[in-house]
Amino acid sequence: MEAAGAPDPAALERELERELRAAVAADERQERENAAKLRAVRQRVPSYEEFRNIVLASHLKPLEKKDKLGERRNVLWNPCAAHAKAPQPSDVEIPQELDQLPRTSAEFYRDWRRCLKSGKEKYQFLLKLGGKALGRIFQADLGFGLLGEFLAVLAENVCHEDRAAVLQILESLSGTGRFGLNVELLSESEKESSRDLFRKLRGARGDYRPPGQPSSLMEREAHLMDTGMQKEAEEERAVMELMKRYQVN
Repeated sequence: MEAAGAPDPAALERELERELRAAVAADERQERENAAKLRAVRQRVPSYEEFRNIVLASHLKPLEKKDKLGERRNVLWNPCAAHAKAPQPSDVEIPQELDQLPRTSAEFYRDWRRCLKSGKEKYQFLLKLGGKALGRIFQADLGFGLLGEFLAVLAENVCHEDRAAVLQILESLSGTGRFGLNVELLSESEKESSRDLFRKLRGARGDYRPPGQPSSLMEREAHLMDTGMQKEAEEERAVMELMKRYQVN
Protein backbone atom coordinates (compact mmCIF):
# COMPACT_ATOMS: atom_id res chain seq x y z
CA MET A 1 0.00 0.00 0.00
CA GLU A 2 1.38 3.38 -1.05
CA ALA A 3 1.87 6.00 1.63
CA ALA A 4 -0.56 8.91 1.61
CA GLY A 5 0.71 11.83 -0.43
CA ALA A 6 3.30 9.74 -2.29
CA PRO A 7 3.95 10.90 -5.88
CA ASP A 8 2.15 9.03 -8.63
CA PRO A 9 4.76 7.17 -10.74
CA ALA A 10 2.61 7.57 -13.86
CA ALA A 11 2.31 11.32 -13.30
CA LEU A 12 6.05 11.62 -12.77
CA GLU A 13 6.68 9.70 -15.98
CA ARG A 14 4.35 12.01 -17.93
CA GLU A 15 6.05 15.08 -16.46
CA LEU A 16 9.52 13.78 -17.35
CA GLU A 17 8.33 12.96 -20.85
CA ARG A 18 6.88 16.47 -21.25
CA GLU A 19 10.13 18.07 -20.06
CA LEU A 20 12.15 15.87 -22.40
CA ARG A 21 10.02 16.83 -25.39
CA ALA A 22 10.34 20.51 -24.49
CA ALA A 23 14.13 20.21 -24.14
CA VAL A 24 14.41 18.44 -27.50
CA ALA A 25 12.25 21.12 -29.16
CA ALA A 26 14.38 23.89 -27.63
CA ASP A 27 17.59 22.22 -28.86
CA GLU A 28 16.15 21.81 -32.34
CA ARG A 29 15.10 25.47 -32.46
CA GLN A 30 18.54 26.61 -31.27
CA GLU A 31 20.26 24.44 -33.88
CA ARG A 32 17.89 25.68 -36.59
CA GLU A 33 18.48 29.35 -35.72
CA ASN A 34 22.26 28.90 -35.56
CA ALA A 35 22.22 27.29 -39.01
CA ALA A 36 20.13 30.19 -40.33
CA LYS A 37 22.60 32.71 -38.89
CA LEU A 38 25.53 30.96 -40.59
CA ARG A 39 23.59 30.81 -43.86
CA ALA A 40 22.83 34.54 -43.65
CA VAL A 41 26.51 35.32 -43.00
CA ARG A 42 27.60 33.22 -45.99
CA GLN A 43 25.06 35.02 -48.17
CA ARG A 44 26.45 38.36 -46.97
CA VAL A 45 23.01 39.89 -46.53
CA PRO A 46 23.21 43.68 -46.91
CA SER A 47 21.25 44.67 -43.79
CA TYR A 48 20.48 43.54 -40.28
CA GLU A 49 16.75 43.44 -41.08
CA GLU A 50 17.32 40.79 -43.75
CA PHE A 51 19.59 38.85 -41.39
CA ARG A 52 16.91 38.96 -38.70
CA ASN A 53 14.14 37.89 -41.09
CA ILE A 54 16.15 34.88 -42.24
CA VAL A 55 16.62 33.73 -38.65
CA LEU A 56 13.00 34.34 -37.66
CA ALA A 57 11.81 32.37 -40.69
CA SER A 58 14.14 29.45 -40.04
CA HIS A 59 11.23 27.24 -38.96
CA LEU A 60 9.52 27.54 -42.35
CA LYS A 61 9.95 24.78 -44.93
CA PRO A 62 9.95 25.30 -48.71
CA LEU A 63 7.00 24.00 -50.71
CA GLU A 64 7.52 20.76 -52.57
CA LYS A 65 6.41 20.12 -56.13
CA LYS A 66 3.40 18.14 -54.97
CA ASP A 67 2.32 21.09 -52.82
CA LYS A 68 2.21 23.31 -55.92
CA LEU A 69 0.80 20.95 -58.53
CA GLY A 70 -0.98 18.23 -56.58
CA GLU A 71 -4.64 18.01 -55.75
CA ARG A 72 -6.09 20.62 -53.48
CA ARG A 73 -6.01 19.58 -49.85
CA ASN A 74 -7.73 21.20 -46.90
CA VAL A 75 -4.53 21.55 -44.89
CA LEU A 76 -4.08 24.38 -42.41
CA TRP A 77 -0.53 25.34 -43.30
CA ASN A 78 -0.52 28.55 -41.28
CA PRO A 79 -2.35 28.18 -37.95
CA CYS A 80 -1.30 31.68 -36.89
CA ALA A 81 -3.36 33.19 -39.71
CA ALA A 82 -6.42 31.22 -38.61
CA HIS A 83 -6.06 32.54 -35.08
CA ALA A 84 -5.76 36.09 -36.38
CA LYS A 85 -9.16 35.83 -38.09
CA ALA A 86 -10.94 34.87 -34.87
CA PRO A 87 -13.25 37.56 -33.41
CA GLN A 88 -11.57 39.85 -30.92
CA PRO A 89 -13.08 39.99 -27.42
CA SER A 90 -13.93 43.37 -25.98
CA ASP A 91 -11.93 42.77 -22.81
CA VAL A 92 -8.29 41.79 -23.14
CA GLU A 93 -7.80 38.40 -21.56
CA ILE A 94 -5.27 35.64 -22.03
CA PRO A 95 -6.77 32.86 -24.21
CA GLN A 96 -8.23 29.93 -22.33
CA GLU A 97 -5.73 27.52 -23.85
CA LEU A 98 -3.03 29.40 -21.92
CA ASP A 99 -4.51 28.74 -18.50
CA GLN A 100 -1.40 26.63 -17.90
CA LEU A 101 1.56 28.96 -18.19
CA PRO A 102 4.73 27.77 -19.95
CA ARG A 103 7.60 26.40 -17.92
CA THR A 104 10.20 26.01 -20.64
CA SER A 105 11.48 28.22 -23.45
CA ALA A 106 10.00 25.85 -26.06
CA GLU A 107 6.54 26.09 -24.48
CA PHE A 108 6.83 29.87 -24.22
CA TYR A 109 7.91 30.23 -27.84
CA ARG A 110 4.97 28.06 -28.98
CA ASP A 111 2.39 30.04 -27.00
CA TRP A 112 3.88 33.42 -27.91
CA ARG A 113 3.77 32.69 -31.62
CA ARG A 114 0.56 30.71 -31.98
CA CYS A 115 -1.90 31.69 -29.29
CA LEU A 116 -1.45 35.40 -28.58
CA LYS A 117 -3.09 37.56 -31.22
CA SER A 118 -2.51 41.14 -30.06
CA GLY A 119 0.03 43.28 -28.28
CA LYS A 120 -2.31 43.70 -25.31
CA GLU A 121 -2.63 39.92 -24.91
CA LYS A 122 1.13 39.53 -25.07
CA TYR A 123 1.54 42.30 -22.49
CA GLN A 124 -0.88 40.62 -20.08
CA PHE A 125 0.88 37.31 -20.73
CA LEU A 126 4.24 38.79 -19.72
CA LEU A 127 2.75 40.36 -16.59
CA LYS A 128 1.04 37.12 -15.59
CA LEU A 129 4.28 35.18 -15.97
CA GLY A 130 6.26 37.80 -14.09
CA GLY A 131 9.95 38.62 -14.06
CA LYS A 132 11.07 35.67 -11.94
CA ALA A 133 9.42 33.08 -14.18
CA LEU A 134 10.76 34.73 -17.36
CA GLY A 135 14.25 34.81 -15.90
CA ARG A 136 14.01 31.12 -15.04
CA ILE A 137 12.61 30.13 -18.45
CA PHE A 138 15.31 32.03 -20.39
CA GLN A 139 18.15 31.54 -17.95
CA ALA A 140 20.30 29.77 -20.55
CA ASP A 141 19.44 31.93 -23.54
CA LEU A 142 16.78 34.36 -24.72
CA GLY A 143 15.54 33.31 -28.17
CA PHE A 144 16.68 35.40 -31.11
CA GLY A 145 14.41 38.40 -31.69
CA LEU A 146 12.37 37.96 -28.51
CA LEU A 147 14.02 40.77 -26.55
CA GLY A 148 13.05 43.31 -29.20
CA GLU A 149 9.49 41.99 -29.29
CA PHE A 150 9.26 42.20 -25.49
CA LEU A 151 10.49 45.79 -25.46
CA ALA A 152 8.01 46.80 -28.17
CA VAL A 153 5.07 45.17 -26.37
CA LEU A 154 6.03 46.69 -23.01
CA ALA A 155 6.56 50.16 -24.49
CA GLU A 156 3.19 50.11 -26.20
CA ASN A 157 1.17 49.00 -23.18
CA VAL A 158 3.01 50.02 -19.99
CA CYS A 159 1.04 52.02 -17.44
CA HIS A 160 1.88 53.49 -14.05
CA GLU A 161 0.08 50.73 -12.12
CA ASP A 162 2.31 48.08 -13.75
CA ARG A 163 5.57 49.95 -13.25
CA ALA A 164 7.01 47.67 -10.58
CA ALA A 165 6.07 44.52 -12.48
CA VAL A 166 7.62 45.81 -15.71
CA LEU A 167 10.82 46.76 -13.89
CA GLN A 168 11.04 43.24 -12.48
CA ILE A 169 10.63 41.80 -15.98
CA LEU A 170 13.40 44.04 -17.35
CA GLU A 171 15.63 43.17 -14.40
CA SER A 172 15.17 39.43 -14.91
CA LEU A 173 15.70 39.60 -18.67
CA SER A 174 18.97 41.46 -18.14
CA GLY A 175 20.27 38.40 -16.28
CA THR A 176 19.52 35.89 -19.06
CA GLY A 177 22.15 34.18 -21.19
CA ARG A 178 23.77 36.28 -23.93
CA PHE A 179 21.75 39.33 -22.91
CA GLY A 180 24.49 41.72 -24.02
CA LEU A 181 24.54 40.16 -27.48
CA ASN A 182 20.75 40.41 -27.76
CA VAL A 183 20.94 44.12 -26.91
CA GLU A 184 23.62 44.63 -29.57
CA LEU A 185 21.42 42.90 -32.16
CA LEU A 186 18.34 45.07 -31.57
CA SER A 187 17.07 46.77 -34.73
CA GLU A 188 16.69 50.54 -34.87
CA SER A 189 12.93 50.31 -34.35
CA GLU A 190 13.46 48.02 -31.35
CA LYS A 191 16.02 50.42 -29.89
CA GLU A 192 13.48 53.22 -30.26
CA SER A 193 10.91 51.05 -28.44
CA SER A 194 13.44 50.58 -25.67
CA ARG A 195 14.02 54.33 -25.39
CA ASP A 196 10.27 54.96 -25.42
CA LEU A 197 9.72 52.37 -22.69
CA PHE A 198 12.29 53.92 -20.38
CA ARG A 199 10.94 57.41 -21.05
CA LYS A 200 7.55 56.20 -19.85
CA LEU A 201 9.05 54.41 -16.86
CA ARG A 202 10.82 57.58 -15.82
CA GLY A 203 7.54 59.47 -16.01
CA ALA A 204 8.82 61.92 -18.61
CA ARG A 205 5.62 61.75 -20.66
CA GLY A 206 2.42 63.46 -19.62
CA ASP A 207 0.20 60.54 -20.64
CA TYR A 208 2.16 58.23 -18.36
CA ARG A 209 2.21 60.41 -15.22
CA PRO A 210 -0.64 59.52 -12.85
CA PRO A 211 -3.21 62.20 -11.99
CA GLY A 212 -2.03 64.81 -9.51
CA GLN A 213 1.67 63.94 -9.81
CA PRO A 214 3.99 66.97 -10.23
CA SER A 215 5.64 67.45 -13.63
CA SER A 216 8.90 69.28 -12.87
CA LEU A 217 11.89 67.47 -11.36
CA MET A 218 12.02 69.72 -8.27
CA GLU A 219 8.30 69.35 -7.64
CA ARG A 220 8.54 65.62 -8.14
CA GLU A 221 11.39 65.26 -5.62
CA ALA A 222 9.48 67.37 -3.13
CA HIS A 223 6.40 65.24 -3.72
CA LEU A 224 8.36 62.06 -3.07
CA MET A 225 9.83 63.45 0.16
CA ASP A 226 6.57 64.95 1.41
CA THR A 227 4.55 61.78 0.88
CA GLY A 228 7.27 59.37 1.95
CA MET A 229 7.19 57.43 -1.33
CA GLN A 230 10.46 55.62 -0.71
CA LYS A 231 9.45 52.72 -2.92
CA GLU A 232 8.98 54.96 -5.94
CA ALA A 233 12.34 56.62 -5.31
CA GLU A 234 13.96 53.17 -5.30
CA GLU A 235 12.20 52.35 -8.56
CA GLU A 236 13.59 55.55 -10.07
CA ARG A 237 17.11 54.38 -9.21
CA ALA A 238 16.33 50.95 -10.65
CA VAL A 239 15.21 52.57 -13.90
CA MET A 240 18.50 54.44 -14.21
CA GLU A 241 20.50 51.26 -13.61
CA LEU A 242 18.47 49.30 -16.16
CA MET A 243 18.96 52.04 -18.73
CA LYS A 244 22.70 51.38 -18.55
CA ARG A 245 22.21 47.64 -19.06
CA TYR A 246 19.90 48.19 -22.02
CA GLN A 247 22.28 50.81 -23.45
CA VAL A 248 19.67 53.57 -23.41
CA ASN A 249 21.22 57.03 -23.32
